[in-house]
Amino acid sequence: MRVVKKITNGILLIIIGIMHTQFAVSSGGFQKQILHFSESYFYKISEGMKELPASIQNTNFESFATFWFLYFGFFIIPLGLLVHFIEKQKQVLPHYFTISYFIIVLLGCYMVPNSGITLFMLPQAIYMLVSNYLKVKKVQ
Repeated sequence: MRVVKKITNGILLIIIGIMHTQFAVSSGGFQKQILHFSESYFYKISEGMKELPASIQNTNFESFATFWFLYFGFFIIPLGLLVHFIEKQKQVLPHYFTISYFIIVLLGCYMVPNSGITLFMLPQAIYMLVSNYLKVKKVQ
């Protein structure tokens, strides 16, 4: 039970970020594309505007998906560190942050229902919203 009390929303975000990044580099994920990116030292991993309009002939969708998994994982880890720091200081997260995060996750669940955003991030977003609301009520 002590471990559960030490888990903050920030730690959950860090775990999600690590899982995202790990999937990007795993053999079951996008390892092939990551190895291809590393050949150019991660420079110019796509043709950019030349790949528009998005179509099967023009666009390398695997590269876009790889970029998304890798860089979203990199982005969410520092966000988790920030949230963890705020929570460890016994401060309440800004209400607009928790609501915005929840709305973004709901939008992601709508757009990609059978994905990690629904399985991992939706429960975490609900937990963040409820736990932060209870902290606000406790302070008042």
